[in-house]
Amino acid sequence: MFIVATPIGNLQDITLRAIETLKSVDYIACEDTRKTGILLKSLNLNSHPMLISYYEQNEKVRIPNILNLLINGRDVALVSDGGTPTISDPGFRLVRQCLKENIKVVSIPGPSAVITAISSSGLPTDKFIFLGFLPKKPGHRLKLLKELQISNKKLEATVIIYEAPHRLVKVLVDLNTVFGNINITLARELTKIYEEQVSSTIEVFLKKYEKKKPKGEFVILFSPKNL
Repeated sequence: MFIVATPIGNLQDITLRAIETLKSVDYIACEDTRKTGILLKSLNLNSHPMLISYYEQNEKVRIPNILNLLINGRDVALVSDGGTPTISDPGFRLVRQCLKENIKVVSIPGPSAVITAISSSGLPTDKFIFLGFLPKKPGHRLKLLKELQISNKKLEATVIIYEAPHRLVKVLVDLNTVFGNINITLARELTKIYEEQVSSTIEVFLKKYEKKKPKGEFVILFSPKNL
């Protein structure tokens, strides 16, 4: 079982090892077969392995199927729509089951929005807390942020959050409620044509997005050391 990282934007970010792995496996499990098909075509892998749809809603059905292939000697690669599989994307349940069955799991490292964002943010990188996507329900989201505020006081780790454009403003409002008008970094469309990484106060961003609708996938970063 191979966990293969794929580009989050710039196609040139794929590694030679990832390409060789995608060439050699029997099957590729992917979130969206169309997107993965386009990626493989861009890599000139026209006679590519068979694609298997694997996403959050069909995980329970697909895991036994994929395990059966692996037990019978087939090689399978897991990819997401972009970045490193299992990181805020489906896959960890499949990996866990593989390990229970003593099936070897090999990670083929590469692009990840978490690492891309923090490495170029100028924020402390010695330790960080990655929260992925925050809860959709406002009450659950506020509770988590309040608990984070308490637990991170001594640790002082940089905080990293993923957020979709249609929920960005709500999350910024909640961050302002819990932490106050702190300095944060917003990274958007990483490695893509319109890549942007800006640092400012929460209120500056809220005013900006009152006039301009947020576009693209966002990574939010802030450090208690700067509060």
